[in-house]
Amino acid sequence: MGGFPITYAERIQKLPPYLFAAIDEMKQKAMARGVDIINLGIGDPDLPTPAPIIDRLKKAAADPKHHQYPSYDGMLSFRTAVSRWYKKRFGVTADPATEVLTLIGSKEGIGHVPLAFIDSGDVVLVPSPGYPVYPVAASFAGGTSYTMPLLKQNGFLPDLNAIPKGIAQRAKLMFLNSPNNPTSVVADQEFFSRVVAFAQEHHIIVCHDAAYSEIYFDGKRPTSFLEAEGAMTVGIEFHSLSKTFNMTGWRIGFAVGNREIIAGLGKVKSNLDSGVFQAVQEAGITALDSDDQLTEGLRKIYQERRDVLVPGLQALGLELDPPTAAFYAWITVPKGYTSTSFTAHLLEKVGIVTTPGNGFGDPGEGYIRMTLTTSKERLAEAIERIQKVGW
Repeated sequence: MGGFPITYAERIQKLPPYLFAAIDEMKQKAMARGVDIINLGIGDPDLPTPAPIIDRLKKAAADPKHHQYPSYDGMLSFRTAVSRWYKKRFGVTADPATEVLTLIGSKEGIGHVPLAFIDSGDVVLVPSPGYPVYPVAASFAGGTSYTMPLLKQNGFLPDLNAIPKGIAQRAKLMFLNSPNNPTSVVADQEFFSRVVAFAQEHHIIVCHDAAYSEIYFDGKRPTSFLEAEGAMTVGIEFHSLSKTFNMTGWRIGFAVGNREIIAGLGKVKSNLDSGVFQAVQEAGITALDSDDQLTEGLRKIYQERRDVLVPGLQALGLELDPPTAAFYAWITVPKGYTSTSFTAHLLEKVGIVTTPGNGFGDPGEGYIRMTLTTSKERLAEAIERIQKVGW
């Protein structure tokens, strides 16, 4: 009665299905058939948030001063804790008042930052395979994504020399991600220095996603983009407490870097959201000030899991390099399979959920991603299941 057809905006109609939502649908259908699922698809830590963080939240949540709107930029005390952590962890100095911004998780900041700097038709340089939010954020801002393929022959790092001069001149923003999702590759300072020089030459804002910097193995700590000389003149870095402290559901992260870029992102946020609940920021202070006491145990668990999954897959004849950071294994699919068909094979035959590499972009075709966010016992069981059916 009085209804009319609802038409979605073109930007929505053009969206591919969100990768992890599609995987969840596949998983639900398998579970409905009674399949015992081993979920190696989505990178959501299975371990609980450490108790000291929860205790700080409980205390802060009971304080009425935290029950009103928070500041748009985030509590200065939280941003100061971020600044302390950055200085201790990376040796990088950041003014908490102007060079740090609190985020509702790093995904929110990544999604919003193109709105501050991209106009219709501007080019955004996007790594592929990569986090699907990068090209979607560029598209929502009216920008055009240019893919920087992450290829094995280039160590799964972007080849800056392969970017056409005309594209580089039109580009206004570049997304980077190290440690990388989905490949787990870690960029070094030599690469970051080349990125800074490239960005300075072409006047490109660099947005580095460092959400996995604290998940690393064998004591090999990844570096920050902001450690590179001149990085503060061209870019910002996104961090999240989600993976570092098992706080995915808490929705808190931060951006650090160039004050003008921080201010631009802050202006977008002040018009679109009302900040992070202050009690969660208080808990975030406890996390950041924990001096590795909370993260070292997590890294040990992930390393134990890696050391079950990777040798097990290699013994089955699957090709992959052991990750040195993040909690992903990037696996070449066997001959005769595509990314999608091998993903379907593992789900239908052995109840193992994985992520097809092409879901992260066309250069990911020929790979699947597995996560380490399940127990080593279940990872060992996954190996046994694959061994029984083969391919």
